[in-house]
Amino acid sequence: MIAVIDYKAGNLTSVMKALHAVGANAIATSDPATVLQADKLVLPGVGHFSATSFLDEHGLRSTITERVQRGAPFLGICVGLQWLFEGSSESPDTSGFKTFPGRCERFADWMKVPHVGWNSLEVRESRLLQGIASGDFVYFTHSYYAPVLNETVAVTEYGVAFTAAVERGNIMGVQFHPEKSGQVGLRILDNFVRLA
Repeated sequence: MIAVIDYKAGNLTSVMKALHAVGANAIATSDPATVLQADKLVLPGVGHFSATSFLDEHGLRSTITERVQRGAPFLGICVGLQWLFEGSSESPDTSGFKTFPGRCERFADWMKVPHVGWNSLEVRESRLLQGIASGDFVYFTHSYYAPVLNETVAVTEYGVAFTAAVERGNIMGVQFHPEKSGQVGLRILDNFVRLA
């Protein structure tokens, strides 16, 4: 069972539809006990970084930590990827999960923000992105971006190079929306569903 974590700000409906389309047994939940029993975790995201404070307020951060430490694959989408970093300038007082170093920053004022639309990926070796090629297009909508790290497995450029996907062991995140990225996005979600 895949627990899609409901923190009252995610794009749950489209993520659930896409997971069901690739054959996943997925349920939306904000119940820590259900999260602890899940085989895999997905944290979708739309909106303000401060919405992730819900995870602390409802005991979900500690539950996610425990389940991830026990080996459950975790996928953060959009704000869910940003949450894997130390934090974001969008909400300086809201702490991220701190799996990856660095903070998410807003695109420069001279750029059209938010960044919305289809952009190509520069893909590195990755279990999550198996079968996805550099040059494949995915759909983005975001105003903040994560820095490029050694653990970055896909890069996109929009005025600056940023992390489009990141992966360390069983913890993964994508800045784009796989649930809105056609066949490429469904392939990525299918890869996640099939992870051992």
